[in-house]
Amino acid sequence: MKPYGRKTKKKVGEILALGSRSQALVRLAQIPDAQLTGHLFSYFYNKEELIKFRSGTAMGELAARIADHSMEKARIILRRIMWNLNDESGGIGWGSPEAMGEILSKSPALAREFKSILFSYLDHKGNHIEHEMLQRGVLWGIGTYLGTAPKDLTDITREQLQEHLSSKDPVKRGYAIRALSNAHVFESMGLPNVIQTDKTNIDIYTGWNFTATRISDMLHACTPEQILAGNE
Repeated sequence: MKPYGRKTKKKVGEILALGSRSQALVRLAQIPDAQLTGHLFSYFYNKEELIKFRSGTAMGELAARIADHSMEKARIILRRIMWNLNDESGGIGWGSPEAMGEILSKSPALAREFKSILFSYLDHKGNHIEHEMLQRGVLWGIGTYLGTAPKDLTDITREQLQEHLSSKDPVKRGYAIRALSNAHVFESMGLPNVIQTDKTNIDIYTGWNFTATRISDMLHACTPEQILAGNE
């Protein structure tokens, strides 16, 4: 990496570490898009979970902004994310499904083209991601997208999300609840009994920081309207 490239990468890392989301995104937007894209991708692999999530948030803002003047350049970012998640890439696509969810939640135009691919990462008959930790990212990404486009939840994806309510991984259980809740549909009948009293604490990323919450509290936070929709 060239000296100025290392300097810019360090600057991006320092900005991602800022406590203020709005201030960080404004400062990141001052970096040329082409440079920022590459450096954000590199921070997907950061050992600090918070920085990884924040880089995905920043990538969502960046790709949506790029899409406004060049859809093809924005597509290239998504194709790179898809390649990261392809077994043939030879790597592990840390941060990629989370970033895809962020991007599609910010750009309806890109979502029309790529939402089915995001959903396919949960589908055993599609591009199912088998890596246990990456599955967390897929659940997170889908939940993030559904937060802005709840009507796009398909019956198949809904069933697959419900299956993860019984996961041995508490984070997956929590992310599945989040996704179903964001889609404004929630089955109050037939839920695993254990999840209704699940006192496990997990950290939920809330757009720039983590918030500790109990899984049962996430379930109880669903509105009556969501529960009613789940019973229709």
